[in-house]
This record gives sequence, C-alpha cells and structure tokens, in this order.
Amino acid sequence: MAGDLAGGPAKNQLDLHPAVTRIASDIHGLHNYMLIVCLVIFLAVFGVMFYSIIKHRKSVGHKSAHFHESVGVEIAWTIVPFVIVVGMGMAATKTVVAMKDTSNADLTIKTTGMQWKWGYDYLKGEGEGIGFVSTLDVAHRNMSDSGRPSGDNYLLKVDNPLVVPVNKKIRIITTANDVIHSWMVPAFAVKQDAIPGFVRDAWFRAEKTGDFYGQCVELCGKEHAYMPIHVKVLSAEDYSKWVDGKKKEIAAKADDPTKVWALDALAARGEKVYNANCAVCHRPDGKGAGPIKPIDGAAVVNDADKIKQVMVLLNGQNNGAMPAWKGLSDTEIAAVVTFTKNNWSNKTGQIVQPADVVAARKP
Repeated sequence: MAGDLAGGPAKNQLDLHPAVTRIASDIHGLHNYMLIVCLVIFLAVFGVMFYSIIKHRKSVGHKSAHFHESVGVEIAWTIVPFVIVVGMGMAATKTVVAMKDTSNADLTIKTTGMQWKWGYDYLKGEGEGIGFVSTLDVAHRNMSDSGRPSGDNYLLKVDNPLVVPVNKKIRIITTANDVIHSWMVPAFAVKQDAIPGFVRDAWFRAEKTGDFYGQCVELCGKEHAYMPIHVKVLSAEDYSKWVDGKKKEIAAKADDPTKVWALDALAARGEKVYNANCAVCHRPDGKGAGPIKPIDGAAVVNDADKIKQVMVLLNGQNNGAMPAWKGLSDTEIAAVVTFTKNNWSNKTGQIVQPADVVAARKP
C-alpha cells in the first residue's frame, strides 16, 4: 500500500477504522473501555503478585504461611470478577441490542456471496428492483497476476459498487449460493456471515458521504483475496439520480429474447460481458491461470453442441469452482458464449441466440 485510503485501510494503522456510523462509534467507545478495564485488572493482579514476591521473599527473612482455605478470599475472588463481568456486559448490552435491530429500514438490500464476487438486489425502498453483480476490477487482478501492485485501493476497486443514500437506515440481508462468505465494512462496524441456505441480516446508517471499503472475511476458496466490497454513500439527491440512471441502464439491457442477432453484433456485445465478468479469472486472453481452465481452445467451447457451454454458464461446474451465471440475461449469456466461440483460436462460426438460452433454462 502506498498510503492511506479514505474509507479503507491506512498505512501503519493500529486503531480501528474511523467510525462512519453511530454503532461504529459506540463500538469504538466500548473497545477503549474494555481495554482500560483489562489494563486495570492486569496492573492490579501483577502489581500484587510482584509486590508479594519482592516484599515477602525468603532472603529478607519471611517464611511461608501454612493455611488450607480463606473464606474471605474465596468470597472476594468470586464476587469481584462477577461484578466486573456484569459491568462490562451492561455497558455492551445496549449496543449489541441496537446492532441486531433491523426494523424500520429505509432500504433493504440482499447481498449474495458467490465465488468470488458479490450480488446486490435492492428489495425494498428507493431503488427497488435494481440488481447487479460486483466484481474485482480487471486491472487490479492483472496487477496481482503480474506481481506489480499499485495504488492505495489495490484489490479493493470493483466494477459496480454498492450505492446507498446518506443518513438512511440500510438493512443488509446476507446469503450465499456456494460456500460461506462474510460481508464486512469496518467503517460501518458491520460484519455478517453469508451462509448457503440461510438468510441473516445486519444494518447501518452512514452519517457522511464518501467511499468505504471492506472485504469478504470468511476463507471461501482460492480467490478469497479477490472479493472486495465497495460502498458508495451519496446524498439523497445524488442517490435518486443514480437510481434513475441505473433503472434506465437496466431497461436498456432488457433485450427482447426473441430477437435474432447477427454474429458480429452479438460477439461485440459478448466481449463487453466477458471483460466485465469472466476476464478476472480466465484472463483477457482466455488463457486461464493455474487451476482456472483456459477458454481459448477449450473442448466445450469448440464442441459442435453449442448448448453444452450454455449449460456450464447456467449451472456452473467443478463443485462451484466455475460459478453459475444465471443472473446474466438471456442475451448476455448468448453474447458471451458466441464471443468465446469465435475469438482467439476458437473459430467455430457458431452463434448462440437468446432464444437458445431461454430454451436451455427450462427444466
């Protein structure tokens, strides 16, 4: 890291992230309070211990006392720790209860962890109906592969950040479609596991605008380090503008699945889909890397049965190592399959139409 990243990690950082929510501020206060309590206990216990060792050492004539029990000591070392624990618990209870209160949210967003990206679906509130996938920026993956990191936001930049309004209660519902992930943004003091088959929730209310960063903090496979979180907090006015623009963008992408495309036009569309979603793992040249299989020259890509590759995108393979991409539209899947079948050394001349994907989705 070259320097501090606003909303993210800082160089030589020792303390918690600067708080952006009330809950985060409360947690910071509790953290410091607990440290002080622990320090006082440490100094008291070790102070008495070392004082006793030095003051009552044999070399100055002290002799060991012989006794079996002391009712007073037994009562003291039972009551004192109990009082300390109760005091610490009472201080934390209000914050812990507030952390779990996800009621009356202004905006509800479902966050789905998948190997290795995040899916966001706006379920309730302004922006309802918006959905997209957030993936590590291709340039950052290339920097990692080349061993030449650069920039304060290295491995934290994504193609589609999560966008929310300032001073609004945001409920985050977490789940996963493959293995356990965990959604964490330190500046918000939010960390919630995303578990396949389960739905859990958390919330935050950002008190200032800006960009804030986090990562998946549950070891979820070999690409765990490439699963960042970027939350962009906007003013109410700017958020409304973003919602309007995003809905227009989604409407523009809602192609007619019955449309018949020419190969060149569909492949050009597929190149954009590939660069946005596939190039991070399979590389822009289609050669793959390590255990990631290459697309260039792949048997399934060059197979005469073009639906085989469509099914790989719809269902994934290799126990989730290749994730399912059902969230892409029929046209996007048709486009990216057509692109890969007619790029690099793959010269099949095959074209997959959106209608082919529609048929493949049916059970």
